[in-house]
This record gives sequence, C-alpha cells and structure tokens, in this order.
Amino acid sequence: MTLIAFNKPFGVLTQFTDAKSPTKRATLSDFIEVPGVYPAGRLDRDSEGLLLLTDDGRMQARIADPKFKLPKTYLVQVEGVANDAALASLRAGVMLNDGPTRPAEVEAIAPPDLWPRNPPIRYRASVPDCWLRLTIREGRNRQVRRMTAAVGLPTLRLVRWSIGEWTVGDLAPGTWARL
Repeated sequence: MTLIAFNKPFGVLTQFTDAKSPTKRATLSDFIEVPGVYPAGRLDRDSEGLLLLTDDGRMQARIADPKFKLPKTYLVQVEGVANDAALASLRAGVMLNDGPTRPAEVEAIAPPDLWPRNPPIRYRASVPDCWLRLTIREGRNRQVRRMTAAVGLPTLRLVRWSIGEWTVGDLAPGTWARL
C-alpha cells in the first residue's frame, strides 16, 4: 500500500487532470508522479495544506468517508475578531443551508508560523483578523468556510494541518512524502 502526504499549494486542483478549463490550471500531476494513487478526500483550489493520496481503496474510504469521523484540523485566518459567542456557536455546531454541522473543536490561536501564501492575503489595516484552530469530523463542500461565515467571520486563508494522525509537518508547499 502506498500512502502519500502532500502539502497542496493555493490554486492547485485536487485532481490529476483539468479537462474543464480552456486554460491550464495546476493539478496534482504537476507535483506527484506516482502511478495509481488518488486523493483521499478533497481540498478546495483556494485552500492549502495536507492532502493524503493512496492506492488502497479501503484506506481512501477510511480517510475520506464522514462515517469514520476522522478528525480534520485546519488553521484558519478569518476576517474579524473571534469572540466567545462565535466560538461557542462553532463548538455547538452551526446551521448551514444543507443542515446543521456536527460540533467543532475550536480555539483562537496566535498567528501560526506558516509558509507565505502565493498570492498573499490582502492586508487591510482597517479590518482586523485573527487565527483559529478548528477541527471537524465531517467534510461537506467548503464546510469550514461556510461555518466561519455563518458566525460572522469570513475565511481569508485556510490551511488543513492534519487528518487523523497524519500532519503536514515540515513539508514545504508543493512537496510530498511517503508515509
């Protein structure tokens, strides 16, 4: 069995081909040349961080399927300052247009020591921001972004730090390692 940890850069699609776009967008094939591996789950084009790939269907299902409730932890830069009410709402689960989310583990954190994002987040002196460490156990489309927006904290930057026991660790963006 092959299991790969990849630090997906901003702007990269979590697929190996991009047949839909008339312009060439970056895909996994621009970074990973290991035959027979597929992403275990998704990570949006505008999100960064840990993506696991495997050639084992059972492992892929265990990682990606929400029924296994594997924790996924994100470092999230949000617009605004997270107050106790917003954090309590995230911890209780928020109502989205496709139903309530499961409760999240969340805490406000100091800005993490991350690699620079390319392109950088637009800085606005008049608009404060803060960082959260948020862990969910489901994986709906753009869920973390929708959750933070629902409590009045739009996401500026989203980095998946870990999935279960696996972490992005010291992998530089665009690099991968066999686990």
